[in-house]
Order: sequence, then C-alpha cells, then structure tokens
Amino acid sequence: MLTRTDKKKLIGKHQIHEKDTGSSHVQIAILTTEINLLSDHLKEHKKDESARRGLLGKVAQRRKTLNYMKMHETKEYEEVIKKNGLKR
Repeated sequence: MLTRTDKKKLIGKHQIHEKDTGSSHVQIAILTTEINLLSDHLKEHKKDESARRGLLGKVAQRRKTLNYMKMHETKEYEEVIKKNGLKR
C-alpha cells in the first residue's frame, strides 16, 4: 500500500499545476504504482484472491482513465505512457 508521503511525492512529480491532485496524469501515476505493488505482493502470496480482485479493479480503472486521455488529450496521453513505462 502507498503511504501518504509516497503519494504526495507522486502527486508532486506528476501534477500539472500547483494545486493539482486529481488530474488524469496523477491518477494514472498513482494507479500504476499501486498495480506494481500489488503485483509484487501476488508473486509472493499466490492464493490471495482478494488482492487479485483489487488488482483487476485497479487495472480496469487505469485502462478507463487511459482511454479517456487517448480520446480527449492525445499529446498528453503519449507523454503519460512514456513517463510511466506503459505499453499501448
């Protein structure tokens, strides 16, 4: 799980303006980090079904946010993909 300080660092790194805490850029960065942490957890604990379900939910949420960005903010979409190391 992300701690409060880790989340603040992520927000500071990906925010568009000073008071930005919920833009698509920030949401995708947070979701990507949480997905990576859950993936590592599931490598160790293969039978943790609740964590697996949470992981699938976060992946779906990130996919929806990325699709929104692709439709409405094409240039920013490409930057976010590169910045977070995602495939598309």
